[in-house]
Amino acid sequence: MNHNHSDYQARLDFINGNHGLLKRTFGLPANTLVEPIAYDPECPFKYNNFVYRVSLPSPLDKENGACQNKPGCVAIPSGTSGLILRRTNSDATSMGAANRVENEVAMMTLAAAALDPNFEPNVVPRLYGWAGTTSRKGEPQQGWILQELMTGVPLDEKLDDMELEEKKEIFAQIAKLLKGLQDLPLPASITKFGGLTFDNENNIISAPMTTTSTGPWPSYEAAFETRLKQALKKTDQNSYIRGWHENGVRDRLEAFIERGLPESFKQLESRDDKAIIHADLTPNNLLFDISSGRITGLIDFDFSCVLHPSYEFLCSFSGLGGKFGGWPGTDACEERALKEAKLHGFPDPLPDDQQDCEGV
Repeated sequence: MNHNHSDYQARLDFINGNHGLLKRTFGLPANTLVEPIAYDPECPFKYNNFVYRVSLPSPLDKENGACQNKPGCVAIPSGTSGLILRRTNSDATSMGAANRVENEVAMMTLAAAALDPNFEPNVVPRLYGWAGTTSRKGEPQQGWILQELMTGVPLDEKLDDMELEEKKEIFAQIAKLLKGLQDLPLPASITKFGGLTFDNENNIISAPMTTTSTGPWPSYEAAFETRLKQALKKTDQNSYIRGWHENGVRDRLEAFIERGLPESFKQLESRDDKAIIHADLTPNNLLFDISSGRITGLIDFDFSCVLHPSYEFLCSFSGLGGKFGGWPGTDACEERALKEAKLHGFPDPLPDDQQDCEGV
């Protein structure tokens, strides 16, 4: 049986069994319907979370504040008939940090503060309850988040079929989202780069980055240094690469980390700037309303962190044409020209699509 499907029923029982989370913590009816979302039992990759749609047999006749005193949470409003529950996968390959739930909750709290003033209704889901993957006693436990069910369909289902003017309108909204996240003044309690958690007074503070389980770091440079060293360490266990020791490659890489990296960061005048980074801002994590063309939801803050604003462009925007990957070869003239323009500004007027790339 596939690793994602081996405890399928146990997961449902945890959520909606006789003594399940929904009944035990929130007092929801036993005949509440719980259905997996975007779930493929044969998926070869391990899901970071198992996501469920919770459908109540009838709308709530009064608000439910069972967890409203938890950091970042509000009461479930009266009239609610649908919810989303995210259950962490303890077997996930890339999400081992003990603060992964706290990080997501803190990031969503900050994102809501950044975007709510300029988006009506809200695009960041309201939080109704959560539990981290580690108890107050430091013991492992099941992590989960109960949050608002947002309206709309995933943007990736419709983007390719849109007319140019429709795409321009969507991209303008995405730019507004991004600017809102980057413009938010962060709390003074966030002093470093990396992930987030809550202290004993429920202040949001710096913590390890969930995708690396390392940090927090005193600088953007230190974050890159750690990730590069982690990548090199992984090559030591690879029987094909063998640490890249042949032909002096490893020596050159280590020399870059020691000398080239600090020199590169000296040229980044804004290197001390920090911002909310979604880190997975892609069409499948954006919901929009087909009739109005309005973005209705920004979801899945699993990879989010606090880093320099440039980091968003290194890991987000797949499917939107804005992600920086590896530098293209000499034959990819248009792609090289586009990357140069993204870094240094677009020429006016724009060149023809097939214009010679000499000198780029």
